[in-house]
This record gives sequence, structure tokens and C-alpha cells, in this order.
Amino acid sequence: MKIKFFLSLQLFFLAVVAALGQLTIRVTDIPNNTPAGDAIFVAGTFNNWDPGNSGYILENQGGEVYEITFSPSPGALMFKFTRGGWDTVEGNANGAYLPDRTYNYSGGTETLELQILSWEGFVTAPNYSVLSQDFFMPQLDRSRRIWLYLPPDYQNSGKNYPVLYMQDGQNVFDAATSAFGEWQVDEALNQLFDEGDEGVIVVAIDNGGSSRTDEYTPWANPNYGGGQGDAYVDFIVETLKPYIDQNYRTKPGREFTGIMGSSLGGLISFYAAIEHQDVFSKAGVFSASFWFADEVYTHVATTGKEADMRIYMIAGVQEGSPEDFGEQVADMNAMYNTLLSAGFSEEEVLAISHPEGQHSEWYWAREFPAAYQWLYQMSATGLEESNWEKPLFRAFPNPSDTNFQVITSAPLIHAEYEVLSIDGRLVQQRIPLNGKGIELEGLKAGLYFLRAYSDGKLVGVCKLVRQ
Repeated sequence: MKIKFFLSLQLFFLAVVAALGQLTIRVTDIPNNTPAGDAIFVAGTFNNWDPGNSGYILENQGGEVYEITFSPSPGALMFKFTRGGWDTVEGNANGAYLPDRTYNYSGGTETLELQILSWEGFVTAPNYSVLSQDFFMPQLDRSRRIWLYLPPDYQNSGKNYPVLYMQDGQNVFDAATSAFGEWQVDEALNQLFDEGDEGVIVVAIDNGGSSRTDEYTPWANPNYGGGQGDAYVDFIVETLKPYIDQNYRTKPGREFTGIMGSSLGGLISFYAAIEHQDVFSKAGVFSASFWFADEVYTHVATTGKEADMRIYMIAGVQEGSPEDFGEQVADMNAMYNTLLSAGFSEEEVLAISHPEGQHSEWYWAREFPAAYQWLYQMSATGLEESNWEKPLFRAFPNPSDTNFQVITSAPLIHAEYEVLSIDGRLVQQRIPLNGKGIELEGLKAGLYFLRAYSDGKLVGVCKLVRQ
């Protein structure tokens, strides 16, 4: 009799706990493309997985916050969110299948906060499309798929937008077309737009597969070939950009036009920006293959600065095989010094390395938002490009096989100079500039940079050619 009474008391106690226990499921973020007016349901083991049960609708608490409070039985719960049916079930970050959610409910008063990342099969960023499957490239006599991203308000704003041209289009928007993962550029830009960014049009050009190396390299490498980069860049500048500017609401000026890529795509983007400073004012250079040809350093040196630029470079310490770790960063730093020596300022060039960075789409996807924001902040604030002042000095005669005299347009105070190689290495320490001029004794024939200082401040850079 006592045992029966004890068991009855236990059952009564459990029933009371179950009745008093409440679980609140709160959703704090929903996909941007959730149709207005659609209800959000929760379906799981607690309601026989009914995706449209009216008793399990989450109530909107304002903004993107939705919640429901109910009293499930204690134990492991399995569930998913829907919009009323399994054809509108939630998905993962890429809009693909998401496994059942699980939660171990103790039976007390608890709150569980979650986010809905996407609706399965209903991509979170539908504002990109294929502009053309076979856009003709007359400079190369071949065709290529071109992708187009338009800002969320493009269709109803009437605004004009900056433009970003990107390489390896297969990897920019869609994981299904990429062999190595995507950059998630559309998701990143949509989120930045929601946070107040004015928006940008992105034109992504597929690589040519077997012709990728040829198209992304302006110079040939004895081991890997290449060398069609000039024709590829001419395609972007002479054919693709005019088409985009004519058919879409762009801000066509150079101050609103950028180019970006990674690896060899970073190399050709960098080359295009330096070669066509009249067209581009921004370059996103991710893990660029500067190793492919030393001519890339010479190209910067001989071209020099022709207009204000923004160049954002990143490289990971863990790129390449373990025995090569750090080389990508070293190449980037050499290019950073070369750019400064060629006349670009520290405010125009960023070179950022990451200890955990790898030669991979996940790394470039992670770093894309920061690069975009830095490159386009001038456009976002409505600032126009400023005029570039010519150097205060030049060397004469140039070339020379002995020494150089310095001709200045303004007096230099406590004048000093130093000499760097074309890859930015310091080859002659800073010394006073005296009446004897600049001597290059001990230096081999070739191209160098001269940096001049007035009262300790860098005032200009010019090229020196030692015969």
C-alpha cells in the first residue's frame, strides 16, 4: 500500500512539474527574403512534426524577433522551423538541408534563443543572376559566363551605384558552381546594405578553366606558360565595362570602379589596377601570385603612381606547403614596399597578414567584407578623388653611370635620401644629401628607387636607372 502511494505521489509530482515548466523558443534573426506576412511555425517531436500546426506559431515581438512559449515533456527535443509546410522548411547558411535541431529540456522554465539562417531551396540572396552564359570576348576570340549582383534596392531606387569587377566568377556567389567553396559575396553585401551601405554592383567573370593561367598572367612563366593577361584586361576595360555602364545604372568614373581577385586572379586584378589607373581606383588583392613573374615589380616601378588609389592586400601565413609557409606574406610585403617606393602613400595601400590564413575560399570569404568597406568608403561618403601632386624633386641625369644630382621645386630642410631595389628592399641606408649629389657606388646596373626626406619626413620618390 505504501509503495502504491509513493508511486502515485511521484507521478503527481512529475505531472505538476510538467504543468508548471515552460520552454520559450525565441528567434532573434530571420532571413532577409522571408515573405512579409508569412507565419513562422515550429514543428518537432512535441507536436508530431506537424509543420503547420496553428498552436505552434511564433508571435512577432517586433523587428525580426519571434517567440513561442509552451510546455513540452522533459527530455530530448527535436524540431525545425517552417513557414507552414515542409516545402518552406528552414535551411543552412547556403539554403541547403539543415539537420534537425536538438535541445535537452530539463522541464523547468527555460529560454532558448536561435537564428533562422535561410529557407531551404529559397536562397538568402536572390539578387544575383547570370548576365550571360556566353559573353563574347573579342580580344581573346572566346566566350565566357558573366555573373551580375545588383543591390537589394536596385529595382525600385533609381540610384546609380559603384561597380566591382571580380575574377573566378564560379566561386563568388554560388557554392554549386565552385569546386572549392564560395566567397559568399552576395550574402556579405546584402548584410552590409542592411547595415547602411549604399550598395555596389558586382560583375563576376568566370575563369577560363584550362586558359585561366594564360588569361590571368600578363607575362609568361618558363614553367607554367601564360601571357594573355593584357588581352584579358583589355576585354574588361574595352568591352565589358562599357557594356555594364550602358545597360545598368552605374557610377562609371574611376573613383567608383574597383577590381578584385585571389591567387592568379589577384595578380591580374593588381596588374589591371596599376596599368589602368585611369579606369580603376580600387584593387582587392587576395593572396596574389606575385611569384609568377618578377616583372610585376618592375611594372609598378616603371608605371608609378598616376592617380590616387586604394589597394587592399591580404596574405595568410599558412599558404602553400609547410616548407613554404610565410612566403606569400613576404611577397606581399615586398610589393607593399615597391608601391610606396613608386609614389603611393601609406594611406593608399594596406598589406594585412593573418597567422591562420590559408590559400582557400573560406579565408577570402571571411576577409571580403573588410576589404570592400575599406576600398569603397570614399564612394560611400560621396568624396571625389583628390588631385595628385607631382614629386618635389627629380634626379638628373637619369640614367647615369656615376652619380645623380637632385633638382627640387622647393627647398629641402636637413635633406636626406635612401635607395631601394625594385622589390622594395633597402640597399642604401638614409644619408644626408650634400652638394656632391647621390652616389651609387657598389650598386649593379639596373632600376632603383630614390626616397627623399625633408626634416625627417618623406617628401617624394623617383626612379633611378644605374647604367
